[in-house]
Amino acid sequence: MDLVKNNYPQDSKVYLIGSGIASLASAVYLEKDAGVPAGNIHILEKDTILGGALDGAGDVEKGFVTRGGRMHELHYTCYWDLLSYIPSLEDPNVSVRDESFEFNKRFVTNAQARLLKDGKKLDVSSFGLNLKQQAELLKLTFSSEKFLGNQSIEEFFDHGFFQTNFWLIWTTMFAFQRWSSVAEMRRYMKRFIHLVEGLPKLGGILRTKYDQYHSVVIPLTKYLEEKGIQFHKGTEVVDIDFDLSDDKKTATVLHLKDKNEIVLGKNDYVFITNGSLTESTDNGTYEMPAKLKGMAESGSWKLWKKIAAKDPLFGNPSPFCDNIDQQKWYSFTATLKDNTFHDYMENFSGNTDGTGGLVTLTDSNWLMSFVIARQPHFPNQQADVKIFWGYGLYPDREGNFIDKKMSDCNGKEMLEELWYHLKIQDLMKPVMDAGKVNCIPSAMPFVDSLFMKREIGDRPDVLVKGATNFAFLGQFAEAPKDCVFTVEYSTRTAQMAVYGLFETAKEVMPVYDSIHNPLFLIKAAQSLAR
Repeated sequence: MDLVKNNYPQDSKVYLIGSGIASLASAVYLEKDAGVPAGNIHILEKDTILGGALDGAGDVEKGFVTRGGRMHELHYTCYWDLLSYIPSLEDPNVSVRDESFEFNKRFVTNAQARLLKDGKKLDVSSFGLNLKQQAELLKLTFSSEKFLGNQSIEEFFDHGFFQTNFWLIWTTMFAFQRWSSVAEMRRYMKRFIHLVEGLPKLGGILRTKYDQYHSVVIPLTKYLEEKGIQFHKGTEVVDIDFDLSDDKKTATVLHLKDKNEIVLGKNDYVFITNGSLTESTDNGTYEMPAKLKGMAESGSWKLWKKIAAKDPLFGNPSPFCDNIDQQKWYSFTATLKDNTFHDYMENFSGNTDGTGGLVTLTDSNWLMSFVIARQPHFPNQQADVKIFWGYGLYPDREGNFIDKKMSDCNGKEMLEELWYHLKIQDLMKPVMDAGKVNCIPSAMPFVDSLFMKREIGDRPDVLVKGATNFAFLGQFAEAPKDCVFTVEYSTRTAQMAVYGLFETAKEVMPVYDSIHNPLFLIKAAQSLAR
């Protein structure tokens, strides 16, 4: 059955499950392009804070928290198009896109201390790949996903590959693990081939002016609220009924946790964000470690499991959520009422804050990395307060200095491990003793779930065959050619859903096709051979 697009949007109600960037983007496109009345668009969010993985909160007394940072680049066509319509937080005459582009013209990423060992900078002028490894990377780039199947990265490459600068840069920049899907790595190689030349210094990486909650989520929600879109916080959807047949699939009822239900009329729709990177996160304190939670505390994963059991086309969440020990990592956010650390890193690295990007401690048992963003990173951050963020890819290993697993460490111990690797324990001891430091650890059980080995079909299509009034959104819906773990991917699924279900006379914007540009291919090959 061919999908019939809606030509009468004025009579439709649309319910968006979750309030991440995919849902927020969908709401913009539904009102602006599809013509659905704003008052008929309802965003249902189980938590009390909007924005999904685009987060950032706190103050100097309690400490600031960013669970992670989403890197951007110039060719996020869907994402930057979306933000071109959204007034910025501080100036309604400037769009979020233009604010971000202007910010990145002033603070250009050029990392001078990308990899460290024994507290010293490593030479990253060469990726350290031998001819066989270079050939394997090129083979991967031009292989099909069907050919690769559900292989892991370590099943595709030889053992020596994981000792190279290329892998150290790659694994920490994108959070791929050895056991991650090599098919996802292939997508990254194809999608970002134009960035390979600049990887050692993070060339081409863009960031927002402030943390992404204040730079993106607040402007987006303000825009939508002023239009009249309805937000329903504390509203959790726990199940969805469908009328299913071989050629037609229709969502009929949304069941809420409070036992209420929403019955969908014949012209109503539901957009489902299935799965979540930041679901079940727990924050610790300076004195207390974060607790690892899981499925029991999740909402979106349990919902997806329920509806996936009703039809094979609704995907298979198990590969993405049943192996928490391989999907988790821990991050931390430090708040300092002192300039000592930031001054040291500026002098040591040669980067002013906001231009250095990710710094990785290659000899860290936790494989710890950290980022110093441009200060202030929060609009409410005082001039004498500094913050930075970091994470560890191997939280179940004991530290090199702290005799504990990272997962068992409080914020203070994570910082002490960092000072040890940088050889600045004596420098930072007076700052710590004076109580001028706070550090909040975060345990994220599902953050690497999107890179798990998977089969074709495990992620459902945005518009499954026969769907009449529903769509899947976000990182665990299938957007061919594009890369998960990006804001672009979520925004693209929003375009696919809205433009696929409603008559808008608009097409989904194409994925930037740098893989077919000979210049980028030549530069990438030359860079891999350095």
